[in-house]
Amino acid sequence: MKKNRTRRSTIEALVFLALLITVFSLLGMRMGGGNMLKTIMNTAHDLLLNTVFYLMGITVLTGALSKLMSEFGVVTLLERFLRPLMKPVYNLPGVAALGAVMTFLSDNPAIISLSKDKTFSAYFKKYQLISLTNFGTAFGMGFVVIITMIGYGHLSGALVGLFGAFCGSVISTRLMQRSCLKAYPELDSPVQEQLADDVREEQEEESEQKGIFMRFLNAILDGGKNGVDLGMQIIPGVLIITTAVIMITFGTGPSGVYDGSSSQGVPILPWLAEKIHWVFEWLFGFEHMELIAFPMTSLGAVGASLGLLPTFDAAGILDGNAIAVFTASGMCWSGFLSTHTAMLDSLGYRKVISKAIGAHAIAGLCAGIIAHFTYLLVSLL
Repeated sequence: MKKNRTRRSTIEALVFLALLITVFSLLGMRMGGGNMLKTIMNTAHDLLLNTVFYLMGITVLTGALSKLMSEFGVVTLLERFLRPLMKPVYNLPGVAALGAVMTFLSDNPAIISLSKDKTFSAYFKKYQLISLTNFGTAFGMGFVVIITMIGYGHLSGALVGLFGAFCGSVISTRLMQRSCLKAYPELDSPVQEQLADDVREEQEEESEQKGIFMRFLNAILDGGKNGVDLGMQIIPGVLIITTAVIMITFGTGPSGVYDGSSSQGVPILPWLAEKIHWVFEWLFGFEHMELIAFPMTSLGAVGASLGLLPTFDAAGILDGNAIAVFTASGMCWSGFLSTHTAMLDSLGYRKVISKAIGAHAIAGLCAGIIAHFTYLLVSLL
């Protein structure tokens, strides 16, 4: 057994080194070894200064705003307004609307804290509780994504993308529920036999004992701190994933030569996408194959995919349709490959991870397609 583990470890190390050397050799042969290393460092530095800190500024402001909305009852009001839609649209209890609001204002993991709350989970059957991972992920970082997209001057595209993400969330949640019930009929049972006592009233009474000014001040400071934490969490994804994607997406740039500048690379991804360009043109309306990098990157981290926007904008290939598709696919997928496994594992349902990923992959694709054709329809009006 020990020999097998040692042999497997050795093989993995050799395969990894071979792949690493191959990738860097191919890039280095085209760009030049020195230029390649300079481009990697300059791109990461540029992303840190011009993208990460910009996104962090947005997360701090939106974090403060979301905390204010929670403190002064706006979240509760939204939850009550959305509650009647939950059963017919998502086949979920009305309280699930709170999960959509919280993940929209923060990020995917917010649904986990709610799912583990006995008071919250008591309203659900087991298959419904599991489907919250798909439901919540479809809205993850939605507030940040939409505000960022609007910042590029495409309000209509962002709103159309929000509609596409909503459609994707319905598809993902329903597919997840259906596949779970088909494979595991025993999940059609309550999470708890009896409802737990509601503790929200106690929290509201404690909050009301404080003055309005202190509640306002504490909310913006606590929300701002949460925004800083979220901004810090996206740094590795933006710097590592986005740098890697840029290196295989863009070419020499305006200079026409490799000189170690940021955002240069070897356009491998567009070359591959060009082989089936008609698919992306018809489904997403992409005229430039570089744009496919955004939805692909959002599979791992939507914060990292947002880091591509300045480069797209500088290249002049960012338009309303792209914003609509980016918003829909970015919100719906929002890093689900990196979070679904951990989320379902924390809930104790590892056996349905593959079903959750499959359902969400289909839903994110549908969200982008719906956003594209909806944007075309809106453009004709």
